[in-house]
Amino acid sequence: MSSRSWDLTALLNAADPQAALAERNLWLARLLEWLRHAPREEVSGGLGTPLPLVRLKHLLNVLERHPEHARAFAGVIAGVWNDVDAVSLFAEVGFAPRMALWGEFLGRLRRRLLPQTTDTRDLAALFELLFGDENDEDWIAAIDDELLGRLSLLFAAAPDGGWRVEARAAITVLISNVHAAGLAGPLRVRMDEALLQDKPFHQLPAAWAAVEHAQAGAEVDRAAQASAMQYLHALLDGCRAAALTVPEHLEVHGVSVDLMFAVEQLTARLDRIEALLACLLSQQPQRELLRLVAGLVHVVHERRSLRTLFARHYSLLARKVAERSAETGEHYITRNRAEYRDMLQRAAGGGAVIAGTTFAKFFIALLGFTAFWGGFWAGVNYALSFVVIHLLHWTVATKQPAMTAPALADKLLVVDRDDGLQGFVDEVAHLVRSQVAGIIGNLAVVAPLVLAVQGLCWLAFGAPLVGEKDAHYVLHSLSLFGPSLLFAAFTGTLLFASSLIAGWVENWFVFHRLDSAIAWNPGIVATLGQARAQRWSHWWRANISGLAANISLGLMLGLAPALLGFIGLDLEVRHVTLSTGQLAAAVGALGYGVMATWAFWSCVICIAGIGVLNLGVSFFCAFKVAMRSRGVKLADRRRVYAAIRARLRHQPLSFLIPPR
Repeated sequence: MSSRSWDLTALLNAADPQAALAERNLWLARLLEWLRHAPREEVSGGLGTPLPLVRLKHLLNVLERHPEHARAFAGVIAGVWNDVDAVSLFAEVGFAPRMALWGEFLGRLRRRLLPQTTDTRDLAALFELLFGDENDEDWIAAIDDELLGRLSLLFAAAPDGGWRVEARAAITVLISNVHAAGLAGPLRVRMDEALLQDKPFHQLPAAWAAVEHAQAGAEVDRAAQASAMQYLHALLDGCRAAALTVPEHLEVHGVSVDLMFAVEQLTARLDRIEALLACLLSQQPQRELLRLVAGLVHVVHERRSLRTLFARHYSLLARKVAERSAETGEHYITRNRAEYRDMLQRAAGGGAVIAGTTFAKFFIALLGFTAFWGGFWAGVNYALSFVVIHLLHWTVATKQPAMTAPALADKLLVVDRDDGLQGFVDEVAHLVRSQVAGIIGNLAVVAPLVLAVQGLCWLAFGAPLVGEKDAHYVLHSLSLFGPSLLFAAFTGTLLFASSLIAGWVENWFVFHRLDSAIAWNPGIVATLGQARAQRWSHWWRANISGLAANISLGLMLGLAPALLGFIGLDLEVRHVTLSTGQLAAAVGALGYGVMATWAFWSCVICIAGIGVLNLGVSFFCAFKVAMRSRGVKLADRRRVYAAIRARLRHQPLSFLIPPR
């Protein structure tokens, strides 16, 4: 904006009530900018007063001494009020035109990137342009009663009580929106039926019509007006109570961020109705109007924030995803010797399958596919292997952390109590011990089994299944001084991402009631029979998360390096069990003599680091999401760390061996 906008004399001379609307709107924008930018000599006399108020008082002093300028100022403001749609200010500012989260995201992005114009008759759009500074809310709220009374000078030409007509029209619009949203199927079917028995949403329009009728007569019937207003407030409270039961329903039956957004919009409209009613009912409405304007400025800036939008509406989805992972994660935590032995056995089965995966990986590489198709078939190989392990109720150690971290985060909810703290430390010990059992079981089987297959091929065909060329490549790629540890951390993020995908897919499955559809859909029941349909329903409900996790993990392990290679990111995956199988294949090809070389032991040390990073990165990411989704604030971290260190000093074996 030019220097003209900071000059009060220029603003006084430019106030023209007869100018075009766009010019008058531009003049208002310059006036607000002038208020915000007080020069240093004016600020020095403010004594802590917000800078815009310093200038506002100065402006009023000037106008009180020059009535001709005061009339021009008031004429411009009154003309703008008469020529714009003021209903939109009260009924639309802060609300999305459509009840869709992604539609609101695109709208916010447009407002952030595209410039606005003063050539508009929409007061809602003009309001956003006028109050574009985040500090406007503070100085508006700081206006005291004396200054508020003096502000009437600026609105002297406006029709007395004209805002009341617009406010009542805005309430009509808002009540129509609340009425429609409350009766819409997606929200209505998820509200508490007991709270809908009195049909608060049905009765809202009629209740507001009764209030308007009581106010419309030549002589206002105070008793009828009070009774009608009391009934309207009771209905608004009933609508709010019913709307707030929707999140409780979603907690149980699956989360939808669009529905959460719709609930927030509905309750915000109820708040706006209450604020407008307070203005209309007040004997001295100026203070209520000022509070309303400050609130409108707040929501204007809140609607520009993309981070606020997603942080608010995805927090519940993150919580539900974490909770569903926690339910699955409980199966990966061992708490006694019987469960520990069972984990070793299941991990051994997983290691046996991964041995076959290792040879399939070498075979796919031998076929010489292009980067994408090589990655695709490698991903299919991994996915099939993981699905087989899942269906056989075996386990792969690296899948445990992303699932068990949310279960561990649940213990933090009671960590402020001594017994809760000890329970958390117990859970840490159980978790570490379970990870150790999983890795031992995987590696204890995959390496000997791969070596055995290599030896059998030597005996049967005179050559190993994996040749010397591939063996030398393995020794090179798994070198401690190569990028393998970085790749292992990247693999840990993929392991974590698979747990998020699993939680999201299960939430989607539950939200759309697909288990019920499988059990009771007439076509499916006619095809499968009722008993089989019921079994299929239970099977899919129990396995949808595991299938989504394993298929997504496998495809990401294969495709992520190929897709990232297209944009120049040369990342690969390093999975501790697969890497151990590859090293065992290299030993089978080069002979046991290679085990006496540094190249071999460099790979062994690197594989240990790969295991730590696979587990550590995926666990850290999942644990952070689980904590955030539950709103856990670990104020006294030292207390928790001290308790873990004390357990390590006094019972170090509890992290490795289960108690008797």
